[in-house]
Amino acid sequence: MIRTQIQLTEEQARRIRALARREGVSMAEIIRRGVEGVLATAEPARDDLWESAAWLIGGFQDVAGADDVSARHDAYLDESFG
Repeated sequence: MIRTQIQLTEEQARRIRALARREGVSMAEIIRRGVEGVLATAEPARDDLWESAAWLIGGFQDVAGADDVSARHDAYLDESFG
């Protein structure tokens, strides 16, 4: 864990302390849970990113008619960049 310092309003500190007492955990644990909640909604889930990428696979037709791009992608890149 990394130690950090934050500033809370008196009201925030009071409410976090009360919640921690009710749940039998530390104030730090309550704050970590809050941070996780914010991060979960702020970042796209890894599974969603994979799903988006997978949706693109095969979504574009090769104008030259190549049907072996997945197997020969290195060769095609080499040809493209000369």
